[in-house]
Amino acid sequence: MSITRKQAENIASVLSEGLPYIRKFQNKTIVIKYGGAAMTDELLKTNFTRDIALMKLVGMKPVIVHGGGPQIGAELSKAGIESKFIDGLRVTTKSTMKIVKKILGLQINKEIVKLINRSGGSAVSFNYKNSGIIKASKKINERSLDLGQVGKVEKILTIDLKNSLKKGLIPVIAPIGKSKKDGHLNINADEVAGEIAKSLSAEKLILLTDVSGIKDSDNKLISKISLNQGKKMLKEEFIKGGMNPKLKAVLEAKEAGVKSCHIIDGRVPHAVLLEVLTEEGVGTMIS
Repeated sequence: MSITRKQAENIASVLSEGLPYIRKFQNKTIVIKYGGAAMTDELLKTNFTRDIALMKLVGMKPVIVHGGGPQIGAELSKAGIESKFIDGLRVTTKSTMKIVKKILGLQINKEIVKLINRSGGSAVSFNYKNSGIIKASKKINERSLDLGQVGKVEKILTIDLKNSLKKGLIPVIAPIGKSKKDGHLNINADEVAGEIAKSLSAEKLILLTDVSGIKDSDNKLISKISLNQGKKMLKEEFIKGGMNPKLKAVLEAKEAGVKSCHIIDGRVPHAVLLEVLTEEGVGTMIS
């Protein structure tokens, strides 16, 4: 593929300006929750997997935890099963869980691994069939509403993850946990990403979403919030639906020692690279 001189100049400029950040994050673990439009738009998918391969190439250690809500919803619709959510979490019946395991646990997971490898990275799959790294228990809703086979993380077993990173591989993790009592459980991918970041003492946690970041009650983007501000915001009415578990995940990760946590707009091309290689970023940072 040939490029114009102007394109070459732009590429050279970006790489030059990004050099301090490349140095800063060399050999650092960066956990990225991949979901939303970035997983369904073909151009965004290509951009994302190339960017992850590039991050690895320049010495960073990306770890991917993926969602799959839209794909699961489409498959449930085909099967005539209604999608129901409580506080941003999918109510997971036994029939829903079969589809979650098929679509989220295997199909999506393998596709991401394939795309990263095709882009020049070396990815490795961590799914419910080949890995038991996510130990879970059944999640009890705060209002005691039954969520079905929805889980919460009890423990992340890190040995296999750390060995993969030592070998120069990019772990791609499906957010399905295992409970001795309740079997396989569907876990919110934001929560899993936060727990993975904590267990690996990650430098960064980045959650991709389909909005520009956290917005205030007037629907304006908040580019930076403190830990205390975030805790207060959790009680606000405007933090609802899918943003609630995202904010909880980044606050808990930040409190546990993850150096910087971000909720960013995955609809922006190269959003992850913009977050890592620029000062401004493209969403909300918990500082």
